[in-house]
Amino acid sequence: MIYETFNPEIHDVRHVARLVYDVDYRTFDMFFKSDEHAIDAISKHLLKKKSNKYFKVILDDNHDIIGYVSIYLHDDEHDFHLKSPKLFLVDILDHFVLCDIEKNDLYLAEVAIDESQRGKGLGRKVVCDVIRYAKSKNYDRVILDADFRNKGARKLYESIGFKEFNKKRVKIASFERGMHNMEFNL
Repeated sequence: MIYETFNPEIHDVRHVARLVYDVDYRTFDMFFKSDEHAIDAISKHLLKKKSNKYFKVILDDNHDIIGYVSIYLHDDEHDFHLKSPKLFLVDILDHFVLCDIEKNDLYLAEVAIDESQRGKGLGRKVVCDVIRYAKSKNYDRVILDADFRNKGARKLYESIGFKEFNKKRVKIASFERGMHNMEFNL
């Protein structure tokens, strides 16, 4: 696997947008009429996105995109630019359920593996690569979120050694979103 900083001029933006959608499709589906509308909005956002050295596409040996990974650090500047109102609403929901990043934390925001590549251990490899990177940079812990509805992801993270340190949830009418905030102490 090859990790490369996402660049909309050379990488397939629509493919990456599909992967972003797949990570949180339940929330996107609440705000968009269809997956295609959501992917269009995400694509437009990715085209405007400032370069982020921690937003990496994952390539196979043929340089085909097989996933992406996104991490944040405590002192990272947030990428504020005009987004579609619906993507902004997704960000607001995230604010209420995602981990609080402490000084010397590395936050593993998202890992997505292309549907055609799932079941091959690639997600586990990416998470372990992030842990190795965090150790090499002397971070205290890697933190991440596992959606209440994604039992498979939580099971994977626990098998690697992550432990829950908090739970957060938000409920709006019949919509509920919650996360297991998890940590791996280094």
